[in-house]
Amino acid sequence: MSVIITILIFLGILVVLIIAHELGHFATAKAFGVRVDEFGLGFPPRLIGVRRGETLYSLNAIPLGGFTKMAGEEDPKVPRSLASKGVGTRLIVLSAGSIMNALLPILLFSIAFMIPHDVVTGEVLVEEVAPNSPAETAGIEAGDIVLSVNNKPVHNISDLHRNIHRNLGQETAMIIRHSDSTTEEVQIIPRWKPPEGQGSIGVLVSILNPTVVSQHYPFWKAIPMGASECIETFVLFKNEIIRIFIGATSLQVTGPVGIAQMTGEVAKAGISPLLEFAAFISINLALINMFPIPGLDGGRIVFVLVEWVRRGKRVSPKTEGLVHAIGFILLMAAILAITYQDIVRIISGESLIP
Repeated sequence: MSVIITILIFLGILVVLIIAHELGHFATAKAFGVRVDEFGLGFPPRLIGVRRGETLYSLNAIPLGGFTKMAGEEDPKVPRSLASKGVGTRLIVLSAGSIMNALLPILLFSIAFMIPHDVVTGEVLVEEVAPNSPAETAGIEAGDIVLSVNNKPVHNISDLHRNIHRNLGQETAMIIRHSDSTTEEVQIIPRWKPPEGQGSIGVLVSILNPTVVSQHYPFWKAIPMGASECIETFVLFKNEIIRIFIGATSLQVTGPVGIAQMTGEVAKAGISPLLEFAAFISINLALINMFPIPGLDGGRIVFVLVEWVRRGKRVSPKTEGLVHAIGFILLMAAILAITYQDIVRIISGESLIP
C-alpha cells in the first residue's frame, strides 16, 4: 500500500475520532449554556476559519488532535463561562469527549460485523501443557481440543487468547474434547503474571484444518454484537493496564507515525479489520484522555474534583491555566520524542504488528 494512501486512511480515521470527541464537548457545552468560542480540527496555526453565530469553526495546520475552546474554562468571571457552572455540569462537559470516544466503537464494531470479512476457523489443538500450570492442574492434556471458554465458542487461536485474557485471575469454565472424543468441562484460573514463555494458562496451541470463511451479520445481530465487543475490549484494556502495573508485560508506546504505519498494515486486510482497528484507537483515546494529566480532560477534571473536595474553594484561574499550559507543552514534547522513535523504527524496517 502506497505511503500516500496510508496517510489518507490514517487522517480519515483520525478526523472521525477527533470530531466525535470534540462534538461531545461541543454539544454538552451548548446544552448547558456555555459559550463556545471555537471548534477546531487540528492544532494552530489556523489554516481557515468560518464563523457561525458565536462560534468559529477552524481547520488548523497540526493534525494531531482538536479542541473545543469554551469561554472561561478556568475563570468563572467570564460571561457564560464553563468555570461559572456547577461541579456536576463541568464534569459532564469535560468527560463528554471521552464518553463519545467510548461509544463510537459500538458503531464501528457493528459496521465491521455487517461487512463481509474473512475469518480463519478450525479446531484449536493443545500441543503442549506446561508443568505445574493452571492447564495441567485442571486436567488439560496434549491432544485435547478447546471447544469453548465461558460458553463462548473457540473457532481459532485468537478466540482462545481473547477469552482467556478477558478472565485473568477469575475462575473460568472451559469445554475440552479429549483425544478419546469425550468432552469435559474444566475450571481454570488464568494467571496475571505467568512464568516467561508459558502464557496465562500454560498451553501451546495450534489450529487444525484451518478454513477461511466469509462472515457478515444483519444489523439486528451486528449492533448487539458491536456493543458486546466494545465492552469486552474495555475489559481487555483494563486487564492489560493491570498487567503493566504488576510487571507482567512491558508498556509499548507509539505516536502518530507509528499508528499511521499500523493503519497501513491493517488496511491491507480489508475494511472490516480497519474499522475494528479504528474502534480500538477510539477506546484508547477515551481512556488516555481521562488520565489525570494536565492539559488532558482528566487533568481538568482533577481541578474540578479538588474544588469539590475543598467545598467550593477554587485553585486560582492563573495557576490552573499555567498548569494546563505546561502540561500541554510537555505532552507535545513527548509526542515528538515518540514520533522520533517511530521514524527510527520504520527506517530500520520493524513492524508494530507481530
